[in-house]
Amino acid sequence: MDIMEVNKGHLHPITILTDRIAQIFTDMGFDVADGPEMETEWNNFDALNVPRNHPSRDMQDTFWLKKEKEQDRLGRPMGFVLRTHTSSIQIREMEKWAHLTDEDKKAQPLALIVPGKVFRNEATDATHEAQFHQVEGLLVGEGVSLANLKAVLEAFFSKLFERDTTIRMRSSFFPFVEPGVEFDMQCFKCGGTGCNVCKQTGWIEIGGAGMVHPNVLNNCGINNRNYQGFAFGCGMDRLAMLKWGIDDIRFLYNGDLRVVSQF
Repeated sequence: MDIMEVNKGHLHPITILTDRIAQIFTDMGFDVADGPEMETEWNNFDALNVPRNHPSRDMQDTFWLKKEKEQDRLGRPMGFVLRTHTSSIQIREMEKWAHLTDEDKKAQPLALIVPGKVFRNEATDATHEAQFHQVEGLLVGEGVSLANLKAVLEAFFSKLFERDTTIRMRSSFFPFVEPGVEFDMQCFKCGGTGCNVCKQTGWIEIGGAGMVHPNVLNNCGINNRNYQGFAFGCGMDRLAMLKWGIDDIRFLYNGDLRVVSQF
């Protein structure tokens, strides 16, 4: 009796990348956190020090599920959105960590990453989607500095792209960090000499980061005089495109088996 050969299924490249990122960070002592994609306005904006008049709150940038003028008994807005970043999960985790004793906080700094889907109300093109994936990281404890952030990022990207990697930081502004930076990775293809991947600059723009703003720590119940933290975030779709040479983000989501079957 002939046995028909059955083609095996394939993991989606974002799934493969998520698993690899989680493995790298857990090896460095980080936990992997998860949370709801429908998020409160407080967790998505206010707790992160995003002003009420910030343009990211506009209807053309955010998918609002319920927009309310009323506030709860703590003075927090009662609206709901599709999360625009996974930073909202960091808020939830910091609030939990804040309830630990100082002794436990010193013994167990808060170190985690949050990979997941996020949503932005924007037009689709070769590099943008209304739904995409981010990974964000957080470390809160005593004596945390930008030097720690740079070391973690360099270790992560060196393992992800399988070659020694240098990170450079450029001053920038984000409401939830102070100081804020944008970070670039030395091109993994040319080693910094210039090529088509890095547009002849030797560097590839990756994401944003910085030291967690004192207001954010306070909003979560953490004493910002005793504890500091860094946070970073970058698009996983962009990392997948860089790692596997994918030119158009839409290839990741249009269901074309010719793409998925390569993984």
